[in-house]
Amino acid sequence: MGQTQIPIPRQIIDEKLKNMSLPDIGRASIREIKKLTDQLEQQNGFKFIRMEMGVPGLKPNKLFAEAEIDAIVNKGLTGTYPDIDGTPELKKEISSFIKNFMNINISPANCVPTVGSIHGGFASVLVSCRRYTNRDTHLFLDPGFPVHKQMVKMMGVKQQSLDVYNYRGKKLKDKLEELLSQGNISSILYSNPNNPTWICFTEEELKIIGEAATRHDVVIIEDLAYFAMDFRRDYSQPGKAPFCPSVANYTDNYIILISSSKAFSYPGQRIGMLALSDTLALKHYPDLEKFFPKTQFAHSLIYGAIYATTAGTSHTAQYALATVLREVNSGRYNFLNDVREYGEKAKVIKNHFLYNGFKIVYDKDGEEDIADGFYFTFCYPGFSGQELAQTLIYYGISAISLANTGATRTEGVRACISLISWEQIPELGKRLQKFKEDHKTN
Repeated sequence: MGQTQIPIPRQIIDEKLKNMSLPDIGRASIREIKKLTDQLEQQNGFKFIRMEMGVPGLKPNKLFAEAEIDAIVNKGLTGTYPDIDGTPELKKEISSFIKNFMNINISPANCVPTVGSIHGGFASVLVSCRRYTNRDTHLFLDPGFPVHKQMVKMMGVKQQSLDVYNYRGKKLKDKLEELLSQGNISSILYSNPNNPTWICFTEEELKIIGEAATRHDVVIIEDLAYFAMDFRRDYSQPGKAPFCPSVANYTDNYIILISSSKAFSYPGQRIGMLALSDTLALKHYPDLEKFFPKTQFAHSLIYGAIYATTAGTSHTAQYALATVLREVNSGRYNFLNDVREYGEKAKVIKNHFLYNGFKIVYDKDGEEDIADGFYFTFCYPGFSGQELAQTLIYYGISAISLANTGATRTEGVRACISLISWEQIPELGKRLQKFKEDHKTN
C-alpha cells in the first residue's frame, strides 16, 4: 500500500469536513464517514484503514454464481415473478437449515425470503407493533444497528432502548419485567452476535427474554445477521450439537432473521431469510385489520407488509440460495469454514489495539471474553467515543462512535474488521503506535 503521512495534515481533513458540513465525525452516520474517507482517498491519495462499514469482505462461494447463471440462462427465471412468500424449494431448504443448525422446527410455509434481513426486520416490527392499538412502543436491546432505529422512526412507532451491558445475567430479568410490565411494548429486537459490540447472549439470558415475551405477549425479533459466527463453538455440523443459540427455545413469540450477506458472503443480491414461529403465525389480532388485509399474523406479515414493500425477492437469487442451502443441509458444504477468517483476523487486530494502550469496551459474555469476530469496540483513556472517532481520522483510521447505537458506554468506538486485508494489519499497528506516541497516558 502507498505511503501515507501520519498524522494526515489537519487542514486537509478540516477543509473536507467543512465542505461536507460535518463538524462532528462522532455523530456522523456510517455512510457519511464512508463518503468522507472515499473522497479523501480519491483526491489526496491517502490510504485509510477502513473500519467504519459493516460490510462483508470475502468472496462468495462459486456455488452461488453457478446456480444463478443456471437460473438466468437455462431456467429463464428472470422472466417470471416468484411467489410473494418465496419459491417452494427455498422455503423447504430454509426450514431444513433451521432444523439442522438450530434444532428448531418451523414449517416451510412460515419460512420467507426477504430483501436482506433488514427488510425482514422492517416488516416484522411493522406488523408486531400494529397488533394492539394501545401498544405503540418497540424496545431495542442495545447497543444496536443505527439503521434499525431509523426504520422504527420512519414508521412513527415509539422506541425505547436498554443497554444490556449493565443488565447481564440475572439482572436482565428484573429490568425486562420493569419495562414490559408498563404494557406499552409490543416487540423487541436484538442482534446475536451483536452489532456493534459482538457480545452474545448466554442461554440464561435467552431464557429470560423468551419467558418475558410469553408472559407479556411481546414479539421477539431475533436478528441473526451473523448466523453462527460465534467462533468459540463449532455450529457448523448439520443435525449435530452444539446448535446455534436462539430465543425460540424459550418462547413461541418469535421471528428469526438470517442474512445471506455475512455468514454466506452473498450481499450483492440482497436476499435474507425470515422464519416465523408456527404458533405466532396462526394467531389473530383484530387490530391488524386496520392496516392489513386480515387479522392473522402470518397473512399480515407476508401479504401485507412484505407484499406492499417489495412484492417479493429476486427469483434468481432465491434459486441460488436454495441451491447452496441444499449443499449445506446435506453436509457437503461447510459454509462457516469460508468465514472463520474474520475471527482469525479480529484476534490479531485486537492485539494491536491492546498493545498500544486501547481497551475493549464491551468485553464479556458473563464470565467469558467475547468472541473474536466481525466487530469489537474499543476506547482510549481521556477520549470520549466521539472525540476518538474524530481523532483517528487524522491517523488514517475510519471508525464510528457508539453515540448512535443506544450504547451507554459513550467512550466506545466500533471497529469492523471485514475490509482490513492481512497486508494492511502491520500498517494499522504502525498508525496505532503513532497515535499512542502522540497521546501518552499516565
